[in-house]
Amino acid sequence: MVLDKAGIIHLIGIGGTGLSAIARVLLERGYQVTGSDRLLSPLAESLQRDGVTVNIGHRAENVRGASLIVRSSAVPDDNIEVQTARSAGIPVVKRDAFLGQLMAEQQVIAVAGTHGKTTTTAMIAWILTVMNQDPSFIVGGVSMNLGVNAHAGTGLAFVIEADEYDRMFLGLQPYIAVVTSVEHDHPDYYPTSVEFFQAFAAFTQCIQPQGLLLGCGDEPGATRLIDEARTGGIRTLTYGIETSGLAYQAENLTVNTLGGYTFDVRCNLPYGFELRPAVQLQVPGRHNVLNGLAALAVVHQLNLSPSQAGKALEAYRGAGRRFDIRGEVDGVVVIDDYAHHPTEIRATLAAARARYPGRRLWGVWQPHTYSRTRTFLAEFAVAFEQADQLLITPIYPAREAIPADGFSSQQVAAAISHPNVHLAADLAQATSFLLGQLIRGDVLLVMSAGDADQVSTQVLTELRERSYSNG
Repeated sequence: MVLDKAGIIHLIGIGGTGLSAIARVLLERGYQVTGSDRLLSPLAESLQRDGVTVNIGHRAENVRGASLIVRSSAVPDDNIEVQTARSAGIPVVKRDAFLGQLMAEQQVIAVAGTHGKTTTTAMIAWILTVMNQDPSFIVGGVSMNLGVNAHAGTGLAFVIEADEYDRMFLGLQPYIAVVTSVEHDHPDYYPTSVEFFQAFAAFTQCIQPQGLLLGCGDEPGATRLIDEARTGGIRTLTYGIETSGLAYQAENLTVNTLGGYTFDVRCNLPYGFELRPAVQLQVPGRHNVLNGLAALAVVHQLNLSPSQAGKALEAYRGAGRRFDIRGEVDGVVVIDDYAHHPTEIRATLAAARARYPGRRLWGVWQPHTYSRTRTFLAEFAVAFEQADQLLITPIYPAREAIPADGFSSQQVAAAISHPNVHLAADLAQATSFLLGQLIRGDVLLVMSAGDADQVSTQVLTELRERSYSNG
């Protein structure tokens, strides 16, 4: 497969995080890009403003003139554009088959893991940008600092969020592979934890011969992966907070006035370093200390200044829908987060509790996919202890059909061991209920990988209108 700037590259599913990022990199490199999707997402709208032709709806004529088709994992074989392209002899590839060509000749830094990969990728991209390295990057969300989810830089580094779904990350050949965690997820694609771990083991085999696997030494799945990779001859290093003897260690954690953690950094390698005074994070949660520590370790392994990297990290403000503080009206704080796995929910609620001690915390949870909700129901049942009030919306099906047995959020709510569980029939009812309950001092945390972010948007809009009317 040869990329030709004289031809048109058409992306089916261009509005999603993965393909919109690829489209932006191609556009900035001077390729002719078109795309299609069912709806005009904000990411697709941004591309459209920058000159990409975005077709709403899938039609045969959308692929006319294209020399290559790149499709999302969510696009099925019977899609009319896929079928039309194949009939016309136009190559059709998924992301995993395309990314290697996109990143040829660059030093790939791939960040994988069940949790934390978007934030860690965004942190590395931001630090390298501040340090005048002008990296290329693909992030699974819009970086608040950089304003985009992708960029085609002039520097050597290409930082990419390595998505395990559909085994996309097996199309990468990283120089540095970061693994934040290996905890079973995507049961629709990986029915068992064994299959999930095996995919990550295969990912480590994609690391370049002189490359590095950097893994979290506090997380059992990542630790097991590191041990197996080391046995197989792959160079490995570790980072963490709790476990002693790691290559990169965060120490002396305290909650700071910005709402994040302040921490010291010590590198225990022969060519090590210490960061004291400590790094002050703006983004909350101990999990973000781990993400930041991974980013600092990567920068150190690239032979760049850890102290300069630490200063850049302090300015990191987050990524879209990752503890995204949408606003505060009349003493009510509204936050969006992408948490959709039990471990992520616990970490996000703990971060909110640490940042807003003593305030009433409302958790709104939109379960994501029937398969994930059913598989991890026992873990979800005990994941919301830090919330004072919990509101559950209908399950967001994503790519899945409604189960034949009618499994729904009613069964989920019944299984949750929490004293204050509420159930909404739809997102409009969730919004209405919240507007009748929220009072000054409350913190509203909406946790969703689906479309429940519209709840936070609508709640904020209504609160502002009330404040204006009462003002």
